Amino acid sequence: MPMQAEDIKNMILDALPDADVEIEDLAGDGDHYSAKVKSSAFKGMNRVKQHQTVYAALKGRMGGELHALALQTEIKE
Repeated sequence: MPMQAEDIKNMILDALPDADVEIEDLAGDGDHYSAKVKSSAFKGMNRVKQHQTVYAALKGRMGGELHALALQTEIKE
């Protein structure tokens, strides 16, 4: 079963409460999303670690319920 954009956003916010999160369904199928996540928690992390932090927030749903996520992260000042 595909994930809803709001569910993805809420999972990210649970892990990164200060984050600004934008989710877009790229194909309209509930399987291919883009996410822009801006959080102060990313301070001191390289881009790979930032992405790993977001993927960890999704608790193993990548590759299953969530097929594809084009991810952009940014440090919130």
